[in-house]
Amino acid sequence: MKPKYFQSDSSHRDRWMVSYLDAITILLIFFVAAAAKTAPTIKKDPPPPAPVVVIDARKTAPVTPAPETLEQDKLEQDLLNAGLDVHRESRGLVIRLPQAIFFSSGDDRIGSAALPTVEKIAEVLRATSNHIVLTGHADSVPIHNRHFKNNWELSAARGMRLLELLKDRYGIDEARMSVSSDGSNRPSNSNETPDGRANNRRVEILILDEPAKDRAGDGRTPAALITENRPN
Repeated sequence: MKPKYFQSDSSHRDRWMVSYLDAITILLIFFVAAAAKTAPTIKKDPPPPAPVVVIDARKTAPVTPAPETLEQDKLEQDLLNAGLDVHRESRGLVIRLPQAIFFSSGDDRIGSAALPTVEKIAEVLRATSNHIVLTGHADSVPIHNRHFKNNWELSAARGMRLLELLKDRYGIDEARMSVSSDGSNRPSNSNETPDGRANNRRVEILILDEPAKDRAGDGRTPAALITENRPN
């Protein structure tokens, strides 16, 4: 057996394997890097937007009613407290007079039984400066006598009688009042029965939203409005 130093070194035959493995490793790293560049990027959904909070200024800020509205509200409550039939319309408050103020057929006179009711109305009217319109109504029964030619004149006369009563007995300034006539055109009940016709013989009191001074200076007297609704 030859000594070890005379034996041929066989390990040099496998040195090429080291270089081969290094080359394979470098190629593997190259392909992995190339694949990473071409791989699709997964996009994440953006977070949902924060909810928008809408602030209603009408709820956060208190609304102060106009002085005119407050006055009308108080006026309406005073009329209701007096036991009167009142409702609100676009122009103002309307008082519908109860049975005690109804007129006899073809008559414009206000009976004494109506005076307590008129007094209650006058007390409320004195507490405001708003303009007052007295609208007379009649039933559908035709009329033609030495006092009234038709229901238009009869209705206007009923409004005038109430104006005179409010002015002379209860001190309501006539400059605040005017009279109009609806004749038999706006019945509140059926004209087919005696009770219905009695309800239609009435005067409605409209308290306008505007003060009486806003209507001054037009040169009309209270009676001037009698013929405004009369047919030609």
